Amino acid sequence: MNKGGAVFMATTKQNNVQQTTAQQAASQPIAARKHYLDNIRWITVAIVVIYHVFYMYNAEGVIGVVGRITDVRVQYWDIYQYITYPWFMVLLFMISGISSRLYLDRHTDKEFIRSRTTKLLVPCTIGLFAFQFIQGIVNTGLSELFIREPAMPMVGKVFAVIASGIGVLWYIQMLWIFSLLLIPVRRIDKDRLWNVCAKTNICVIILFIIPFYFMGQILNTPIIVVYRFGLYFFAFLSGYFVFSHDEVIEVLKRWSVPLMSAAIVLCVIFCVTYFGENYADNPAYRSVPFLAYSYTASIAIIGSMARFMDISTPFTEWMSKRSYGLYIFHYLGISAVGLYLAKPGIIPAPAAYLISLIAGFAGAYLLNAVISRLPFFRWAVLGIKKGSDPR
Repeated sequence: MNKGGAVFMATTKQNNVQQTTAQQAASQPIAARKHYLDNIRWITVAIVVIYHVFYMYNAEGVIGVVGRITDVRVQYWDIYQYITYPWFMVLLFMISGISSRLYLDRHTDKEFIRSRTTKLLVPCTIGLFAFQFIQGIVNTGLSELFIREPAMPMVGKVFAVIASGIGVLWYIQMLWIFSLLLIPVRRIDKDRLWNVCAKTNICVIILFIIPFYFMGQILNTPIIVVYRFGLYFFAFLSGYFVFSHDEVIEVLKRWSVPLMSAAIVLCVIFCVTYFGENYADNPAYRSVPFLAYSYTASIAIIGSMARFMDISTPFTEWMSKRSYGLYIFHYLGISAVGLYLAKPGIIPAPAAYLISLIAGFAGAYLLNAVISRLPFFRWAVLGIKKGSDPR
């Protein structure tokens, strides 16, 4: 056979394999929707919104926000940040890994990458120029960047505003990268490891805390400390390979009460050890108490929600459909109140907290309702097209 014929046969064989894979995926029975995943997602996003209110006025030295606006010596309510910060993003990456597996059970790799690119990459690239530059203006105002750097050229200021507009979009940036990396991992694995992970028992689940700790030590970016590639990629892959199995979820459900009890104990240890310090940077966020609590709380929540909250009501459906928009838009309202009302001292501290909370939820829902109805912006800012499920 000549070279051209060999190439033709190889291409034909590859196309046939892809077509067969797509047909097999389409022929699989449609599984019942796992409502507990939806409920974890929207509840966690709501927790993130509340967290950002406390974060905006924190007294622990976390930079880039208004900071302390009270005269009290110790802001004991800041404990909320220590209780929630270690686990909520780890949990979201785990849920994203589970959801990726469920999606790929019914779709091809190309469909997965296409959908993730639209949903994740477009909002954190094109969306920056279409809308999120507004968040960048607020963020640079909070950091007083242009006051500290008055000689910065106009090009630099524009770049700074656009880059600062990323804000909470760092999560979907990383999730898009992880989605791309998942495809070669899947092709290498060919479900061998995934099938083995179906047999994961509680002892192995607990022992996962060891690699979880070590992954928390690597691939952490300096300065912008939210980009924890080692930790979050491991959380994503554990969701895909381990916690996407119904058998493993059943194990977590049976052990949900002991796991939640352990998480509460670890929470107390972490809070007592690090309260008053910057919980979002070294040494706290690489410590044993932080990472042990992070992992244990995440799996305890998955097990508890699967056991007690695998339900769907009109309210949970409403919240679930808007959770992505709530995440994308909530920080703008909170930070705008902080910059224009709280920082100049126009409103007292209690009002700043309350108005920020209202602005975070109401502002996000309003922006989501408006932008999701505008043809170009719904694609550029939210990554959705007409007829697609916003979840």
